[in-house]
Amino acid sequence: MSFVSPEILSKLSSLTKTDADDANFGIVKVDSNGRILLYNKYESELAGVPSSSAEGKNFFTELAPCTNNKLFFGKFKSGVEIGELNSLFNYTFTYKMKPTNVAIHLLHDKNTKTNWVFVQKRIV
Repeated sequence: MSFVSPEILSKLSSLTKTDADDANFGIVKVDSNGRILLYNKYESELAGVPSSSAEGKNFFTELAPCTNNKLFFGKFKSGVEIGELNSLFNYTFTYKMKPTNVAIHLLHDKNTKTNWVFVQKRIV
């Protein structure tokens, strides 16, 4: 079961920056290549990267290169290619931060044809 609220999932097509910033988990909207289109406050604080610096960069190669691997980017890429991305898994971010355990939910929303990386810090 995902940590992403049904309210957020139901309004991906009209999700504003304010809506995203109000969430208690990370919300990153990316294009099919991984370029960041929206980066919320939670994710900004978790990664220590201002939204203004993150948006426009590639999530997998410029912002979080520790995700540029088969487990993370591989799932994203194959899911986006077939339009069937809905994957939940645990991960550890390591780039420019102390190792941080997180839960990840990768999603391709068919209705809006948008791609999402949702992140929630895990307490282990």
